[in-house]
Amino acid sequence: MIFNWKDLFYKEKNKLFKILHRVNKKRLSTMIFPSKENVFNAFYYTPFHKIKIVIIGQDPYHQRNQANGLSFSVNYNCKIPPSLKNIYKEIINDLLLPKNYYDHGCLYHWAHQGVLLLNSILTVELGKPKSHILYGWSDFTDAIIYYISKYLDNIIFVLWGKYAQQKSYIINHNRHYVLCAAHPSPYSANLGFFGCRHFSEINKILLLHNKIPIFW
Repeated sequence: MIFNWKDLFYKEKNKLFKILHRVNKKRLSTMIFPSKENVFNAFYYTPFHKIKIVIIGQDPYHQRNQANGLSFSVNYNCKIPPSLKNIYKEIINDLLLPKNYYDHGCLYHWAHQGVLLLNSILTVELGKPKSHILYGWSDFTDAIIYYISKYLDNIIFVLWGKYAQQKSYIINHNRHYVLCAAHPSPYSANLGFFGCRHFSEINKILLLHNKIPIFW
């Protein structure tokens, strides 16, 4: 049984070293986000054995002072981006919260509760979304999803949008829950994200397995 991220990272060390060598070499001439110390924050804030939910994003935000290593999350002093605004809107409607419930876009408090906020690609260049899509990150994070599916039970995987839903095949659907909806982007939120009620559904599933619900 694997009990921590260290064991998983060791299994994938060759793959990871190649990616980091390429990224760090690029940092010498290009602004890359998140900062070196924040790239692996998703794993730092959510220990392997405490995972309850995995929310899969694509790559980090690509403007200054945004990315903090968690999917959909930004730093405290940053303007809340459109996709996260729509996530907040769905939570407020789903859980009947006050409209002004959220005043920042940092999701560390979710991560501390067992929500692994995992981007498929962990780095990006300034102003260039998907710029590191061919760096090998997807192979590494696919392996992370595989290990979670293999070594844990009753994890809730949240796949918003076609990109995230392509990861569904890695997950053992007999051991885990998979919730799918449109992406919360302004371009697609009205196509099935709004009204998905994933947040109340997640908490119902957690209670079913005697786990503490998420304080969204």
